Amino acid sequence: MIYLLLFLLVIISGFSFFLFKDEEGKKIKLLLSFSGAYLLAISFLHLIPEIYGCADNRFIGFFVLAGFFLQILLEYFSKGIEHGHVHLHNHGDHKHAFPLAVVASLCVHSFLEGMPLAKVVNAGEYFNKLLIGISLHNIPISIVLMSLLIKAVSRAGAFFWLIIFALMLPLGAAANYFLEKNIGTVISNYNNVILAVVVGIFLHISTTILFESTENHRFNLLKFISILLGAGFAIIQW
Repeated sequence: MIYLLLFLLVIISGFSFFLFKDEEGKKIKLLLSFSGAYLLAISFLHLIPEIYGCADNRFIGFFVLAGFFLQILLEYFSKGIEHGHVHLHNHGDHKHAFPLAVVASLCVHSFLEGMPLAKVVNAGEYFNKLLIGISLHNIPISIVLMSLLIKAVSRAGAFFWLIIFALMLPLGAAANYFLEKNIGTVISNYNNVILAVVVGIFLHISTTILFESTENHRFNLLKFISILLGAGFAIIQW
């Protein structure tokens, strides 16, 4: 049921692109600021203490760094769609070129984020925060992705690729369940290693969003309030 809800959240968020016009992206930026602050806060308040609280945590920091730098590599192909920035080149016709690299990179990103969710039903309370954080982050991503796809393919094609993206979270969880059953006993501290990589991804995304929230180094009160609300939402769950 949880995976079905995650799938439907992406689909509904993508569909909302047609219902709520946001020509300048102001609403998306506020939502991104909120979700970015929440991801950063749960990383420091819940996820990092969890991964460092395990018995064998000597190499956990390396996996956090691996996730951080992996996200840098993914954004080279995704053009920054994870934090609301993406640009397509028009090749002289009415449609943009299909953003295959963007979609593929975004699917890999979502697949990796879905992997720790294999334990969400039976895991501790911190996984509920992880679930909320991923859900909040996927709402603006789905909207931006739909706005991108609709410029490149037909509406039916855009819905098809949105469905592919929506499937990545549950597929990541399913893959992790399979891997844990087969190699989890071989790799020490397997689940914390996976979570550490995702924490690194969160740290890169959230800090990038928050750094970009002050465009041209100008103070924006609404974005600042969104950031405070996102962090506050994580704090009251501590």
